[in-house]
Amino acid sequence: MKLGKFEVHALSDGAFKLDGGQMFGVVPKPLWERKIAADARNRILLGLNCLLVQLDGLNLLIETGIGDKLDAKHSDIYGVDHSEHSLLSDLAAHGIRTQDVQIVINTHLHFDHCGWNTRREDARVIPTFPRARYFVQRAQWRHALGPTERDRASFVEESFTAAQSQTEFLDGDADILPGIHVELLPGHTQDMQGVRIGFGDEQAYFISDLVPTAAHLSYPWIMSFDLHPLETLSKKRQLLPELASAGALVVFPHDASTPWAKLALDGDRISALPVPTS
Repeated sequence: MKLGKFEVHALSDGAFKLDGGQMFGVVPKPLWERKIAADARNRILLGLNCLLVQLDGLNLLIETGIGDKLDAKHSDIYGVDHSEHSLLSDLAAHGIRTQDVQIVINTHLHFDHCGWNTRREDARVIPTFPRARYFVQRAQWRHALGPTERDRASFVEESFTAAQSQTEFLDGDADILPGIHVELLPGHTQDMQGVRIGFGDEQAYFISDLVPTAAHLSYPWIMSFDLHPLETLSKKRQLLPELASAGALVVFPHDASTPWAKLALDGDRISALPVPTS
């Protein structure tokens, strides 16, 4: 898709599953299951959506999916499925080799957002994108290395530490390139960042886990994973009307059927208007 001077492509690292109750927090199952059905283990199907942004020979990747570091036990728990898509094969379908990616932006360092920052090579774990600069918030990196008991299971250190020498640390909102801006979205984690691409009425916004799927657009539909749910609520109320008014293309990280959409605002109600991916 053309977006001003940028080309943007929705990529996928396949799918995985998480407990539906965890994904919708205080929302009762009879309500959320109308939107996404649960399997026999109460898990819902989620996408692993990434974004490729191209400009004048530059390849910028937002998020790197779940990767190849989970063992068999955890791959089963999370229902990881690379049978139809993986990030590396999706990049290859666009003619992009791992050495052709110059910039990687991670919104945060949970294992389902930075998995392909690194890859296994025999007994070693090495950076997947050897020529890339990786951008993440400094405070998020520190937290990922010393998480709380509550969120320890969300991090797999070898998914990001092997790329530390190529990582550039940010301290708050920042311009990565002209037209590529990151801004803090506290709530899910205190130092998660969203990515704004483009300008004015030609912009996209990678909203990360502030709104993981289109089903989470309703302001109080917030994951139980969020460390600071009231901050999530406040940020959603601030950001979603702005994106709707701007006509921005909003990219959801975990929607299995709608990787991106434009938003419609009707009073206090936000809805998604699907946009073709091709």
